[in-house]
Amino acid sequence: MSLAEPFPSVRVRAPGKINVYLEVGRLMPDGYHDLATAFQAVSLYEDVTATHDDDFVIGSITGTVPLIGVPKDDRNLALAAAKLLAAETGYHGGVRLDIAKDVPVSGGMGGGSADAAAALVACDALWGTGLTSGDLHALAARLGADVPFALLGGTAVGTGRGDNLNPALAHGRFDWVLAANPVGVSTPEAYAMLDRHREEHGAEIGHGRDVPGVEADVLHALRQGDARMLAAALSNDLQAATLRLRPDLSEVLELGESSGALAGIVSGSGPTLAFLCESAEAAAELQQTLVTSGTDALLAHGPVPGARIVG
Repeated sequence: MSLAEPFPSVRVRAPGKINVYLEVGRLMPDGYHDLATAFQAVSLYEDVTATHDDDFVIGSITGTVPLIGVPKDDRNLALAAAKLLAAETGYHGGVRLDIAKDVPVSGGMGGGSADAAAALVACDALWGTGLTSGDLHALAARLGADVPFALLGGTAVGTGRGDNLNPALAHGRFDWVLAANPVGVSTPEAYAMLDRHREEHGAEIGHGRDVPGVEADVLHALRQGDARMLAAALSNDLQAATLRLRPDLSEVLELGESSGALAGIVSGSGPTLAFLCESAEAAAELQQTLVTSGTDALLAHGPVPGARIVG
């Protein structure tokens, strides 16, 4: 076995995320928005196993969540990550990527981004390319705004397009119930709806700040490990737009908030709803209530580490 191929395969686990705070800035001339967000990595994971191959292929895709819509071609971010790493390091072989998914697909929780982060770490170890964490972060940022955070994990503040990360001090454990939905929400449509809403009601709500920022109350709640304080500070500028696109989610949001959650929020652009609970016991009770009502509900806690080699 050569030094460039120290392992027959490498398995890496990366977490999904919740945006506990998301402020969307003013629409820019290039059609994009600057963001300010507070990420928390949670205990729903993606596992990617990388194995030496002559080509770049997605092998098996398994998981505990519905897998409809997960691509096996170059649209898959894990495959894109492997090819980018090979191109940047001059690696001439290939890789087979087997993916096990626990993060809801197209759910606003960064499952595809976690796959990409896991693929970067797995291929770097498999091929012996030896990139620094800074090198991997730079590649991750080229793949998507949420990929760098899936590498980092924990709790962090993201600015710019969300990929300029600064770790945030957080203590304790936050317990969540995630209400998944099989029908995805288009992120571009959610942003377009927000822009339209601001255009129609700009006199009352404004058009978004030029330089958005995360509110101090959010960071204080995370530092204190205080779930009630964080519940009072949860905010997502995309929530109203997503609920206009998907009014069916409002009923689930109201049920969760009236059944023991401290607060509920749309995760990213949705459709997953995140309910913050006071304890693991309270979260288990809420999960049962939602499941009884016909909603697919998952337990999770955070913060948890970012992409790591396991097994």
